[in-house]
Amino acid sequence: MSNPYKTREGGATVTVFVPYDCGNHCPFCINKQEYADCSSFSLEKILESIHVMDEITPYCDFVFTGGEPLANLESLQRMLDAIPSTHKIYVNTTFPVQKQHNAEEMLEFTRRNKDKITCMNISRHLVKYVEESPDEIIAQIACPKRINCVLYRNYPAKDLEKYVQRFLPYNIPIQFRYDYTETTPENLYEQENDKILQDLKKQFNYKGLDGCRMRNGFHFEYKGLHMTYHKTLPYSTIVEKGEDGVTYDILYDILIKQTGEIHSDWTGVVMDVDKYRHVVFEPYDLHVIEGNIDF
Repeated sequence: MSNPYKTREGGATVTVFVPYDCGNHCPFCINKQEYADCSSFSLEKILESIHVMDEITPYCDFVFTGGEPLANLESLQRMLDAIPSTHKIYVNTTFPVQKQHNAEEMLEFTRRNKDKITCMNISRHLVKYVEESPDEIIAQIACPKRINCVLYRNYPAKDLEKYVQRFLPYNIPIQFRYDYTETTPENLYEQENDKILQDLKKQFNYKGLDGCRMRNGFHFEYKGLHMTYHKTLPYSTIVEKGEDGVTYDILYDILIKQTGEIHSDWTGVVMDVDKYRHVVFEPYDLHVIEGNIDF
């Protein structure tokens, strides 16, 4: 793509792939193959790229994923410390059972960074794929937290209410996720034939929908607990002509890979960093489409 860049006010979200692997093998993970050979990974290069992105868009969001961010607390701390307080920071983790860091060490990490981490997204799926830390441990995480649950293929829909009740005592919000490798522009907003959406509507109180060109969220409530069903496209660039007559590559996500290389899409597109320094900003197009999601 050779069009000028456009992104939302504040800048595209920057997802950082940590330069170390996890011990899991979740069937829907598309990142695992990238960690087969870690010889070119570089924490120092990642830190340099974090600095570049902060310089260009000092108010963008950062997301740490992997791999497993909590598998190396020292390296993760260095990356967090490289990000000024003008940014929101999210960490995607299984909060793993692992040899190198026990539960108390990970909890202490969250206490130490409770004012730095905007939200820790904890993977807990309807079908268990990994050894999980006890829910009582997850409840002790000091920073804000949310449960992420991928509803993958033939998930047991009859267990949805029981699953939600599991986290109800701790009042931890839940985000159900569609397998985004299956999302297309045609089915992103399709509702009638979306089995997951219909299963959720049968069991929980549907509140409303928000969304944009790239992703959306169907919001639900169960006994005061906030839940979202999230769908997003498997790429993050929309090509569109603006009101000024110029065709833009509209960026929603930017990736810092394990090597420190900066990509403008999830599909392996290397970003033109100098061109991004001249990015055009537009208001974020995320908006409420129906209902009331302010709860």
